[in-house]
Amino acid sequence: MTSRFSPSPVVLTSSLFSILFIGSLTVLGLYASPALSAQSNAETRPGVIQFVSSKNSRVVFQQAQDIPMIDLAIEIDAGRRWDPEGLEGLADLTSQLVMTGVRSQDNRPALSESEIGEVWADLAIEQSVSTSRDRVSLRFRFLSDPKVRDAALALIARVLAEPSIAESVFERERASSAAGFKESLARPQTLATRALWQAMYPGHPYGALVSEASLNALSRDQLVAFHGFYWKPERMSLAIVGDLRLAEAKQLVERVQGLMDAGTSERDKTLAALTNFRSSLGPAPKPPLSGQAIRIEHPASQAHIWMGLPVLARHEVDDYFPLLVANHILGGGGFVSRLTKEIREKRGMAYSVFSAVQPLAQTGPFFLGLQTQRDQAAEALKVVNETLTDFISKGPTEEELAAAKKNLIGGFALRLDSNRKLIDNLAAIQFYRLPANYLETWTDRIELVTQEDIQNVLNQRFGGRGMATVIVAGSPSPSP
Repeated sequence: MTSRFSPSPVVLTSSLFSILFIGSLTVLGLYASPALSAQSNAETRPGVIQFVSSKNSRVVFQQAQDIPMIDLAIEIDAGRRWDPEGLEGLADLTSQLVMTGVRSQDNRPALSESEIGEVWADLAIEQSVSTSRDRVSLRFRFLSDPKVRDAALALIARVLAEPSIAESVFERERASSAAGFKESLARPQTLATRALWQAMYPGHPYGALVSEASLNALSRDQLVAFHGFYWKPERMSLAIVGDLRLAEAKQLVERVQGLMDAGTSERDKTLAALTNFRSSLGPAPKPPLSGQAIRIEHPASQAHIWMGLPVLARHEVDDYFPLLVANHILGGGGFVSRLTKEIREKRGMAYSVFSAVQPLAQTGPFFLGLQTQRDQAAEALKVVNETLTDFISKGPTEEELAAAKKNLIGGFALRLDSNRKLIDNLAAIQFYRLPANYLETWTDRIELVTQEDIQNVLNQRFGGRGMATVIVAGSPSPSP
């Protein structure tokens, strides 16, 4: 789930800025610290810098002075894989509601959903939150002007440490989530991907599925407990890109986490015990030795085919680059991929067919998908399997390898052509504990991939294992 972005930052006149700034600090119940920009202008360090906060959060910082903005990413190891059994959907709902209000604490007044929304708007702060299987991702963007920065950090600090979710807001959003979930079950793609994840990860949190029953079982107390148990500094990693120096970046992190307690309180432990929270995930999932075929009846005009297999964890960097190149050749390269040539160009069975690699904290999947006419589903699946088998056994040609490497290297700059893209990459590097020079060496690692590398990784990751296959379609049309 992802919240909508607030309006883009605006340039404030001095009088309007004073009104908004003073009003925001009054509502926040905090005062601005001395301007962080008072540090020496001589302290300018180019390049990506990593450090650890006083509360044991990993941080990566990249100075970017081209525009007077700061982008802040906070990744929290509190994704869906931590949902307690029977309470699937708790991680999503927690992250969805955590920015809807803050409680009264010490001399800091409470903020309701509407009041906190006004502060976001007054300060022109862009903010979003999303939840995936591995992590919760918070994004904030605000002006680097010290006054705006101080007010923004004060609010973010309170959101992280002092959320207050009104019962009425909780009930409204839970009902909305349940309605959206029920509506999604009418879509063939939803049915296919749900069945595929469950087939790929039986008995593992990655394969756990939200349900109407699990959403109805959620309570506000469980949400508060989940936040208290998992939203801790030691489970966070941060990325900062913007118009500030290293010393300022370090102070920024301390300000953001200044109201947070490290560890888990006794109250949180008690609530966690009642909700059966996970303290660990156990061993990594093991790919099944044989594929599983699942057919789901649906009145859609086309058959939706999805295939998948757990293959790679994100930290397995040495195998990641050969697999990335291999995937580009097979189905990730768009119209130049093998699957597109076999399925679309030669046989006209589908407009598009794709493959993708999604490495996760634990072994993540390789995906393959397409849509085709119902009466062509069996033949299309046969062609896909034959193409995949041939590619795994023989690997790419020299021409395919050279073209794939050229395309990937040529497109690398587009992955970093804005501060938002850069911070997303840096956030992933920190969360998954990738090498500090990951971006610097990315193109070199692609260039060094050989046919032998690809053949080895295909044999190791795919050999002897069958793909889980899901087909969502109605019965084929009868022959005339």
